[in-house]
Formats: sequence, structure tokens, C-alpha cells
Amino acid sequence: MDRYIFPAVFMVDEEVGGYTVTFPDLPGCITEGDTLSEALNMAKEALELHLYCLEDEKESIPRPSLPENIEIDHGEFINLVEAYMPLIRMEMANKTIKKTLTIPKWLDDLGKDNKVNFSLVLQEGLRNYLGIKENSRNHETLKNK
Repeated sequence: MDRYIFPAVFMVDEEVGGYTVTFPDLPGCITEGDTLSEALNMAKEALELHLYCLEDEKESIPRPSLPENIEIDHGEFINLVEAYMPLIRMEMANKTIKKTLTIPKWLDDLGKDNKVNFSLVLQEGLRNYLGIKENSRNHETLKNK
């Protein structure tokens, strides 16, 4: 599925200030914000990342509860939070990661002398080696090769 909408419970923290946000249908998905605006943004990010992890680990995503069926306490309120997953999947697939590799010193020296961008050369080499013609990675295509 590409679009999810889950109810979130916002709890006002009267002692410290700010808000704590939980998702009744997603145990462990919790965040907070100093202001309501920040809490809303953090809730969206937490939901997106939580759902991405569930998808990535091939775990089932529960059906969202109806807001009217969720019991809340004094100082709490429910807000719906949306996650549009195609953008998150693309962002996560294209994030950069650091790799450690080993090359001979003479090759490193020659590359530095010629101002070689080692990361770019490695990426281009891997794309060529794997037969990838585009700059963006198609995660499913690579998995199936």
C-alpha cells in the first residue's frame, strides 16, 4: 500500500511542556515535540520510518483503528497522521552509506594526484558492473538478479 493514515494520541506534558505522541496500533512508535507544530512533524516522521521498517522486514502492517474507538485520558487528544510511502521508499533507497574499502597505496596516491572522486568512480563502476543504466537504484530489480 502506498498511503496510510493512522490515529495518533497526543499527550500534553504539563510538567515539562510539549507533547508526547504515540500510535495505539503501532507499539514502539513514539515521539515528542516541544510545540504542537513540532509534535505533528515528528509524528509524521515517526510513522513513516516505523512503517518503512515494517515493510523492509516484511512484517504485516496493522489496520488502523477508528479514532472514535480509542479511549483517551484528560489532557490527551487524537489526530490523524498520514504517511505517503513512495516518497519515503525513494528517500531511503537513495540515502548514502559509508563503505570501507581497500586499494593499493600507489592507486590511492595516483587518484588523489588526479583529483579523483573515489565515491563517484565506485558508484559508476558498480552501476556498470550490475548493468544499471539509470542513476536511481531499483531495489527490487537488484534483489531479483
